[in-house]
Amino acid sequence: MSGQSSESIQTDASHTAAQKLAQHVASTTLADLPPEAIQAVRNFTLDLIGVGIAGTRSPYAEGVRQAAAKWGDGTQANVFATGEALPAPHAAFVNAFQAHALEFDCVHEGAVLHPFTVVVPVLLAEAQRVGLRGERYVSAAAIGVDVAAGLGVAAKSQIRFFRPATCGLFGAVAALSHARGLSGDQTAHAFGYALAFASGTMQAHVEGTPALAASVAGAARSAFVAVDLVEAGLPGPMGSIDGPFGYLSLFERDTALEPVMASLGQIWRAAEVSWKPFPSGRASHGGIDMIQDLARQGLTADNLDHLTISAPPLIHHLVGRPIAPPPLEVNYARLCLPYVGAIALTKGDVGLTDFTADWLNDPAIHALAARIQVEVNEVTEASSFVPQSARAVLKDGRVLEVAIDKLLGTPQRPLSRQAHLAKFRACCAFGFGRANPELEDALIEATDHLTELIDVGLLGRLAAGILS
Repeated sequence: MSGQSSESIQTDASHTAAQKLAQHVASTTLADLPPEAIQAVRNFTLDLIGVGIAGTRSPYAEGVRQAAAKWGDGTQANVFATGEALPAPHAAFVNAFQAHALEFDCVHEGAVLHPFTVVVPVLLAEAQRVGLRGERYVSAAAIGVDVAAGLGVAAKSQIRFFRPATCGLFGAVAALSHARGLSGDQTAHAFGYALAFASGTMQAHVEGTPALAASVAGAARSAFVAVDLVEAGLPGPMGSIDGPFGYLSLFERDTALEPVMASLGQIWRAAEVSWKPFPSGRASHGGIDMIQDLARQGLTADNLDHLTISAPPLIHHLVGRPIAPPPLEVNYARLCLPYVGAIALTKGDVGLTDFTADWLNDPAIHALAARIQVEVNEVTEASSFVPQSARAVLKDGRVLEVAIDKLLGTPQRPLSRQAHLAKFRACCAFGFGRANPELEDALIEATDHLTELIDVGLLGRLAAGILS
């Protein structure tokens, strides 16, 4: 294969799922996207940049930036907020880490993953490296989300590996392949390298460690490696998705891929993505929402005897963990419904400043969290986030109850534009250490007119704090 052009790589396995997906990646244009998918790319590009800027203040982000600085010199792309210039793959690594580090990045509930978290850092780094027009960026992002979320939706059993990293890598490879104009055959080979590099363990979720965000970051960097290798002429395995040792066989127990494949070009997964209104695991958001509702009915931290949240198995699996004794690790706390529930009941909301050492180790918060528990309801579907209910027993014997069937931030219950922009501005102020209306307005203006941008690299520079 030495010196062989990637255009000469051939395969007889045109029937594989990888090649079918690759043809979708290669043949789709902006004109194929419905307005709701285009608007979703606008919305969640801005949202992702905001949470990535905020993520520069996450506890381990500085260490990640220090590590990335050792991996080679280059000034192709910038890190969100801090502005360091790095080779594009390394900038994508750092930005993806920061984007997920605070658990504030948007999510596709049905797929149980954060599809924009890998795709956007990769495309912004590529745009700064070589330039990328807005219309190409939008179609690439939508296609990347299609592939990542499609693989997640195809899974019918409970999450075993961390899909934002595993499926996210396939999505980022799709997005980058489309952005570079790779053929369908080349893209299918690149999916083979996505399989070779796919990694992301739920053990990091169980223990609440920064390896969770690092696996997302690794997927972003690996997307560059996969596509670069194929462009250099290396062939990849064609059964990367549905082969006997392909993604679905290795990473998921029970799958139904055919409905996903049949929906290509008909269902656009970007339009199914939800905002996160709180900087904690998405599975905790129904509980926070219901606690806020119960507080409006009269529940307080002082009058609560005990609170039981009944939710689908996925919720219990992801955030039903009891609060751990001090010192409470911040990554564990963001994925602990009793902790964020106690914060919500004490403060009325859960925000970016609620995960400092003072709050994490506050005896009153720990005592209150010990009175909140999560139980499994009658739902059996592996990826269900709703319905949920909450039952609060007060110290005087009164009982307050509430139930929800739609999470705040979903397409069925979306954030208003005002709330969307308020979240973005709050993230920017948190990450930069102060409000910067001029910079924030420039990013909002650029994403509002994303399809018209001549150079999407502008977004990467603005996200780094570079206005000139």
